[in-house]
Amino acid sequence: MTIISAADELLDTDIYLDLGNVVGVNVMLKCEGFNFAGSVKLRTAVSMVTEGIRSGVITDTTTLVESSSGNLGVALSVVAAARSLRFVCVTDPKCSPTTMKLMKALGSEVQVVDGPDPSGSYLAARKRRVRELCERHDDYVCLDQYENPANWLAHYEITAPLIAKQFPDLDVLFVGAGTGGTLAGCARFFRENFGHVRIVAVDSVGSVNFGMPSGPRYIPGLGASEAMPFVVDGLAHEVVRVPETETVRMCRRLARGGVLAGGSTGTVVSGVERWFARQEAGKPLTAVAIAPDLGDRYLDTLYDDDWVAATYGLTASDTDENPLTGPATPAGQAGEERQR
Repeated sequence: MTIISAADELLDTDIYLDLGNVVGVNVMLKCEGFNFAGSVKLRTAVSMVTEGIRSGVITDTTTLVESSSGNLGVALSVVAAARSLRFVCVTDPKCSPTTMKLMKALGSEVQVVDGPDPSGSYLAARKRRVRELCERHDDYVCLDQYENPANWLAHYEITAPLIAKQFPDLDVLFVGAGTGGTLAGCARFFRENFGHVRIVAVDSVGSVNFGMPSGPRYIPGLGASEAMPFVVDGLAHEVVRVPETETVRMCRRLARGGVLAGGSTGTVVSGVERWFARQEAGKPLTAVAIAPDLGDRYLDTLYDDDWVAATYGLTASDTDENPLTGPATPAGQAGEERQR
């Protein structure tokens, strides 16, 4: 029996899904969505707020403010509510209506930027709004998930050790790349303690992580429109890039097996399948992939036929195709790169 006294204390439910029965690859999927925030970002949120309180930056009268496209905003809403703090989330039109409703239901204020900055980046526009709020209000504190070391430390100290404990013979770990916090924390832990473990980063096509060219992206979560400080050369042994159309197909494929996965999880699982499809036959590998979120807050987007058709030009039958066995993905839309 697990008994907690606050919603932000449930950080791990230690649930793994064997993808062999669902997708056909021998990988254990660490399901991070079974907490009150519905994603792995609860660890990040707890770590940043706890460190802010410890250092004296956050007090009882502080209003937290952060830029988020979704999952971290919900996680900070949970932490703020559990600790009787005010929280303002600055997001953009790509954030799903369900996610915004979740944050508001938890008592947070949600501000949506009107549009991208002159370079076309919603992230830059969100950051500018956060700076403006902090300049106008002395009691506002920006947690800055993009550069706050408490972000990656949460995964160095908790996420990675939990995986290592359950899988002491681990060969490969798949981690999605957004801000790079989960990836950086896990990569550093395994390099320092289990150097034989291969780290495979999974990123979205259109993300500039790992020096790739920028392109349109519509699913919040993984990927970035500007360089993330935590994503550095040599962080991962390999990088697999997944187009968003493949994310949609994978999420719907998982749902047909009873697994309602979030967009970040669909991208990671697509990357796993793509990576294994390129491997030569050999001894079985012990592999784990981190599933960042569940799919309930994506019902208005990647699980909605009209949204998918308007965004990608795909019909419901198109999303039933597996790009690894069905029609080929358009050239330049997906690929795998080795980190040097």
